Amino acid sequence: MTALLTVDNLAVTFSTEAGSFRVVDDVSFSVAAGQTLGLVGESGCGKSVTALSLLGLLPRPTGRVSGGRALFQGLDLLALSTEQRYRIRGNKIAMIFQEPMTALNPVHTVGRQLMEVYELHRPELNKPQRRQAALAMLQQVGIPEAEARLGSYPHQLSGGMRQRVMIAMALACEPDLLICDEPTTALDVTIQAQILHLIKTLQQKTGMAVIFITHDLGVVAQVCDQVLVMYAGRSAEQAGVFDIFEYPLHPYTQGLLSAIPRLGKASKTPLPTIKGQVPSLEEQLAGCRFANRCPHASDVCERQPAGERAGEGHQVWCHHWREWRR
Repeated sequence: MTALLTVDNLAVTFSTEAGSFRVVDDVSFSVAAGQTLGLVGESGCGKSVTALSLLGLLPRPTGRVSGGRALFQGLDLLALSTEQRYRIRGNKIAMIFQEPMTALNPVHTVGRQLMEVYELHRPELNKPQRRQAALAMLQQVGIPEAEARLGSYPHQLSGGMRQRVMIAMALACEPDLLICDEPTTALDVTIQAQILHLIKTLQQKTGMAVIFITHDLGVVAQVCDQVLVMYAGRSAEQAGVFDIFEYPLHPYTQGLLSAIPRLGKASKTPLPTIKGQVPSLEEQLAGCRFANRCPHASDVCERQPAGERAGEGHQVWCHHWREWRR
């Protein structure tokens, strides 16, 4: 399957008062049209920074792309000019941000913000056509009384409604790639299920590729085809969603999966935990960054592990993975 987006050896550096640190280091992945790639890991592992770097949205002057390339339809996203990025962002590639209340402008109506998307990227449409297109998008994402909602302000909508508005804005120009940055965070499980079903349905209709950023493995199992597990800015394991759940090979992936509550366990059974914590930027290890928390760590882990093929489409960054391979 031909990749729509191919990211090779992406590196992102942040400058702080204590010095410059790589927050994303040598990350590679690809996603094809119609596929969903999950970026998984705990908070601070570099998932959102990876996505923001593709769109040229890193905070300036603190953050910068310091290496790698990201080929999208023959163009290197990391080497585009500001004007070129402007034409692609929101048009060919769209993003749903994590918190809709802060992403939406509180002083403008939903209709005005949605119509602005068409004004910027579909200049051939006149004002009545933009309004009609905005109304159609709100209806498509399942907002009831859509015409009345065009005149509503964000604070007048529930969290689920605001997230649907964000999805409508992201999909307004029918992008080829949709990046979802934890779009179901802070939503109750019923609304979460509706949002996930909506994204999957729209993907099936349009054939767009999706990058889904989350720390929720239940969501990964539901919506993703491929999974990249990240830890402390580096890749840990990459495989199809079935292999990740059935044959995890990296100790970090195994730890994440073992911490999922199981229905068959006795009540009040303590959940397994991964001891320790993610290293800070100042104390990032030169070798395997998971070594200080890994029960299998040895002297060889002082060297950074290379990505090794463990099967068809399965890659793992660990020196010891062969010891427990099935």
